[in-house]
Amino acid sequence: MATTAWNVRYKKRLELVQKYAEQRRKLKEEKNYAALAKLPRNSSPTRLARRCELTGRRRGYYRKFKISRIMLRELAHAGLIPGMRKSSF
Repeated sequence: MATTAWNVRYKKRLELVQKYAEQRRKLKEEKNYAALAKLPRNSSPTRLARRCELTGRRRGYYRKFKISRIMLRELAHAGLIPGMRKSSF
């Protein structure tokens, strides 16, 4: 399970990406790469890695559910995901 510091850092990066998105788009259109390089590094969407909403896990992430494969399996077994059930029942 990821520490809360990882989750906080992810949220800060997400805010920065949203804050600078328009400015980055304009600079890219103008091909002004020198000014683009002066923006904060964490404002680049490439530096964002999706994380599980429940555990903060970075790997094995399902975009549709916004959770990791482990949590998806646990929630499916508990019957908490509508329409999903174990295939071997």
